[in-house]
Amino acid sequence: MNVLSVLSWIATPQGSGSYSVAKAAEWNMTNGVRVELAGQKTLVQGVHLGAADTDMMAGTDAPKIDPVAVARASLDGVQSDSLEVLVDDPSRFVKAALAGDPAQLYGTAPAR
Repeated sequence: MNVLSVLSWIATPQGSGSYSVAKAAEWNMTNGVRVELAGQKTLVQGVHLGAADTDMMAGTDAPKIDPVAVARASLDGVQSDSLEVLVDDPSRFVKAALAGDPAQLYGTAPAR
């Protein structure tokens, strides 16, 4: 189980650039390890969420999920052999939006 973030898929103007880059690499590493360990039938699960109510997010004024709910969702995913667990609405929204127009996530391009 690898706890990731919606920031694996999106950058925000609140200075998450390097964190997002690291999470994107971690997401791809999770996928790579999954492929490498598939032959020995090891489940490698990626867990994505928006924000959890942790010390890291203490100064952030945003809706946060209880970390217990994250753990519960992940363990439920292990039970059902889920390769990926989208814990909350932000993670489901961002993942679904990846296949669409980037304007859905970032807005329209600046006028020239």
